[in-house]
Amino acid sequence: MPTETMRASVLTGVETLIVEDRPVPSPGPHEVLVEVAAVGVCGSDVHYYRHGRIGDYVVTAPMILGHELSGRIAAVGDGVAPGRVGQRVAIEPQRPCRRCRACMSGNYNLCPDMKFFATPPIDGALCRFVTIDAEMAHPVPDSMSDEAAALLEPLSVAIATMRKAAVAPGSSVLIAGAGPIGVMCAQTARAFGAARIVVSDPLPARRERALRFGATEVLDPAATDIAALDPQVDAFVDASGAPQAVVGGVKAVGPAGRVVLVGMGADDYALPISYIQNMELIVTGVFRYTNTWPTAIHLVESGLVDLDSLVTGRYDLDHVADALNSDADPASLKSIVLPNA
Repeated sequence: MPTETMRASVLTGVETLIVEDRPVPSPGPHEVLVEVAAVGVCGSDVHYYRHGRIGDYVVTAPMILGHELSGRIAAVGDGVAPGRVGQRVAIEPQRPCRRCRACMSGNYNLCPDMKFFATPPIDGALCRFVTIDAEMAHPVPDSMSDEAAALLEPLSVAIATMRKAAVAPGSSVLIAGAGPIGVMCAQTARAFGAARIVVSDPLPARRERALRFGATEVLDPAATDIAALDPQVDAFVDASGAPQAVVGGVKAVGPAGRVVLVGMGADDYALPISYIQNMELIVTGVFRYTNTWPTAIHLVESGLVDLDSLVTGRYDLDHVADALNSDADPASLKSIVLPNA
């Protein structure tokens, strides 16, 4: 059994982190206690660190960041098989209510009472132990590294995106942004059978990296009119959050195509509505995911998606600020925090 206290990296203000001792949580009924092995740094963590908020989600009290995680089950609560202790798992970091209309329809990611790791006021995983509902702790094969298991969470965003974009064998997709999510979307599009995967990004190093991770062609949006892409694509995915990229990407989609908005950008901006109407485009967003972990595990275990190669930096709890600021380096793609290092 774990000790009574654990170290945790706590956000106490904008760009202010401290490492403090916190009580080790106890698993409740149908919960497991997980010793955290690896935590991926997400853009939302960076946003909370630098701005203290994302839209309506405002940090008003000290909070632990981090929601991309893997670990090993250290203890179980009532109703959970004792044999799960010691099992390596990837965590789906959300607790839906299971009773509302969204949950009952299968869209549990849209639960209005969702408790999601590292979303105010819920603590995240930049600490040694967390608890989660047992079914949200997904067993992973021993062939998968702890770091890859942690990155099943952002891969789940990419899987949800490709499902929304209806990417299928032989289809074409344009992805704006070659950051972590854009690169994972390119890999996932390839795994889903897309024949043409175009990635746009203003940075040459990122465009070159996208070619290594699934893109069949890359474009510099500063030098190319994305709206005039020829031939047009079946789907456009925005992983940049840049309004200009969204408008150009929408116009690059052919008749009856799909537009999926993933990147975090401005709350409001203009869209080419007449084009959307005349082309009968389907425009939608992605807010997390549902039922993606089995697919994510398969894609990694089968070698269709490579997550280990995305890791460009590793940090301990005393250097979380460095991990959060690593995005300033264009060579950085995915930073990992190892709470037990």
